[in-house]
Amino acid sequence: MRRIILTGALMMAALSGCAGQRALGGSPAISVVNETSLRAPDGSPAETADRTYRVGARDKLLVDVFGIEALKARDFETDGTGQLALPLAGRVDADGKTLAELEVEVARRLQQAYVRNPQVSINVREINSRVVTVDGSVREPGPYPAVSDLTLMRAVARARGVTEFAKLDDVVVFRTVEGRQMVALYNLGAIRRGVYEDPPLFADDIVVVGESQGRRLFQSIVQAGALVTAPIVALLQR
Repeated sequence: MRRIILTGALMMAALSGCAGQRALGGSPAISVVNETSLRAPDGSPAETADRTYRVGARDKLLVDVFGIEALKARDFETDGTGQLALPLAGRVDADGKTLAELEVEVARRLQQAYVRNPQVSINVREINSRVVTVDGSVREPGPYPAVSDLTLMRAVARARGVTEFAKLDDVVVFRTVEGRQMVALYNLGAIRRGVYEDPPLFADDIVVVGESQGRRLFQSIVQAGALVTAPIVALLQR
């Protein structure tokens, strides 16, 4: 019910031409902001934000060190703090490192263990530390890895697509941006038609694909002939 009320308030804002950051009539919980897309979690423009994968807790990695049998194409998993325990190298702090940075650190540790010129290759097997949750009218709702090229359309595709009665013009993305709870309303049909770009997603985003009940909140806009040409972005004030 909270999502439906929120969506309705957003559409009221669209009808009244709200801009700027002011509270919506009848809904003190949110305010529309003068943005055409959600910003990245650090506040930078989402389209140019650094989305490079960084290792985190419980991620599964494939480690391969040429000439070292104990590290020849073996799978390892980081612990709950992002530490990686490897033969010869010992415990390596992998948390927050890119794969390239981790390769350098593992090579350094192996050199300390008297391995000459170690050639280290590390790849991702499974991402568990950074996920996007997809819910609502999709065939397989749940958490999905927040890979660096993940977008809204790709996230829905990973959830095996929308259900038969899903409403493509009622898709909401929740995100924490610089400590503030933000939300944006998207139209998947408009994205498919190229009306606006497929937005990038980030770790901890929550995507909710609308259902028939949410669609009724859009009915007056459709009848009025209004055309959604850009996402609607709002700040949650609770």
